[in-house]
This record gives sequence, C-alpha cells and structure tokens, in this order.
Amino acid sequence: MFIVGPCSAETETQLLATARAVAALMPDSFEQVIFRAGVWKPRTSPDSFQGAGMVALKWLNRVQTECGLPVAVEVATPEHVSAALAAGVDYLWIGARTGANPIAVQAVAEAVIQSPVQPRGLMIKNPVNADAMLWKGNIERLERTSVPVIAVHRGCNHRPCWQMAYELRSARPDIPLLIDPCHMSGDKNLVEGLCRMAQTLGYDGTMIEVHCAPQTALSDARQQLTPDEWGALVRKYPFRPVCDDHTLAWLRAMMDETDDNLWQVIEERMKISRRIGEWKQLHDVPVLQRERFNEIVERRQEWALSHAISPDTVDAI
Repeated sequence: MFIVGPCSAETETQLLATARAVAALMPDSFEQVIFRAGVWKPRTSPDSFQGAGMVALKWLNRVQTECGLPVAVEVATPEHVSAALAAGVDYLWIGARTGANPIAVQAVAEAVIQSPVQPRGLMIKNPVNADAMLWKGNIERLERTSVPVIAVHRGCNHRPCWQMAYELRSARPDIPLLIDPCHMSGDKNLVEGLCRMAQTLGYDGTMIEVHCAPQTALSDARQQLTPDEWGALVRKYPFRPVCDDHTLAWLRAMMDETDDNLWQVIEERMKISRRIGEWKQLHDVPVLQRERFNEIVERRQEWALSHAISPDTVDAI
C-alpha cells in the first residue's frame, strides 16, 4: 500500500498537477495507491497555513474522476468526518496530535459509525508521544466502526521510536503497518534510508508527502519529494518482505536508535560540562571537587544495584 500526495491541498492546480504526475508514474504492479492531501491542518502556529478547508474536497473529487485514484484526508473532529464522507472521500486518517487525545479519537469513531456513508478504510498515526498502548487503544476504538484500520508509524519529534512500533507490531500483527518517513525525519534526504529500514523490518507500505513543487509548498517544504523522486523510490523499495521473522532486524533498529540517543545525550552533557568549566575558571574554583565527585559515584552505584547492572561497570563509565 502506497499513500502519496502533498502535505496540504493548497490550490486546485497544485493538487491536480501532483495527482496527474503520480498517476503517470504508477507501475502496473502496484496493488494499491491512495492519494492523500491535508484539508484541515493542525499547525503549531495560528499564523501558518491552516489548509484550504471545504473547497479542497471538490479538488479531491477531480483527482478521483480524472486520475482514477482513491483519496484520503486527515480528520480531527466529527464535523471533518461528516464533510469528508459526504464529499465522497475514500479514506480518513487521524494525525499524531489528534491521536494523543483518546476522547477526540472516540468522537471521530462515533461520527464514522453514525455516518450514512462509510469510508473504505481508517488510518491512525502513532500519538506524538511514544505510547504504544495508546496507539493500540486508538486502533481498538476505530475497529468498533467495522471499517478496516491501518496503522501509520510517523515517529516522535523526528525520531523513529522503533520500540513503540515493534510493540504495536508484536501485539497486532494483523493490522497493516505503514511508515511515514517524511514526518519521521523532517528531511527529504533521509526518506530513502528510512524506507530501506522499513522494508527490512517487514512494513506493508509507505505514506510519503509528494508535491509538484516542494520548494514553494506552504507547509512541510523540507520533507516533501517531487513526483519523480517518489516514483524512483517506490520502485526501489516495493515492500515485499524478504523473510518471515524480522525480530533481529527490529532489535538492531532499536539498538541503533538507542545508540543515537546516547550520543546525543553525551553531546548535551559535554555542553553543560563546558559551561561548568567556564564558570569555575571565572570564579577560580578547582576543577575537581572530591565531595561532589563522590556524591555522583555513590548515587550511580545505588542506581546500578537497583537495575541489575554491575557497580564496576558504572565505575568504569
């Protein structure tokens, strides 16, 4: 499954140009391609582009009829659900910010149940915080609609959070799992590496932001691909699992991410240490203060014992 399209539906011209390019690049072997576009955008700043709103639903109708592509939009309220389904939108997705609020997800699910028109599928991204249990709970809420549910892994704060995705995959291997490498990285140059990793881990497809002119995009310009870049990418990573057991690949991904986090913490610690050194130099304070040093060592040895780690190991670090 490949979900592709711009972060935001900005204009009818932009949306149709992107959809036509995507349709022209689709290999015959593709089982399912869904065209996505944000209509209502939950942006951090009220001064940023908030989406084109209701009028964009008519543009998506043209994508359906002229390009033959099913379409998907993000919804955050029952009103969004009603408007999108009344306009004939095929798929709905719930974003990470809405997914952090189970009350909002429940309201969306109830709106789907009450709608006289049903979507072909519901997609749920992981919450903004790395909470696998909440993600799983949101899936269960959506499953009560009897509409097929798809999980979309978009990471947290431009980090993959592989552990969270692994917990969901282990608990619900029956739910299709897609990767959203654009939001996961925030950088189009990192998208291919994440797609390569996702294929190794046995993901079922991708949700990728594609814009006919990313450099002029009104939102997420840095992370959107051109249609040609997307076409080359999905041919390179068709997402056909190479083996049945991906456990070792998941563990290695978690280890690599843990190492990355560790080195980032070390970098932050060195910055603080440098500031302490500058303050000591300015105030003529000795570099090593034995009482403070012993206090740190003692605290870490106690921590080691409570976490089944050798105190000698802590001393060495």
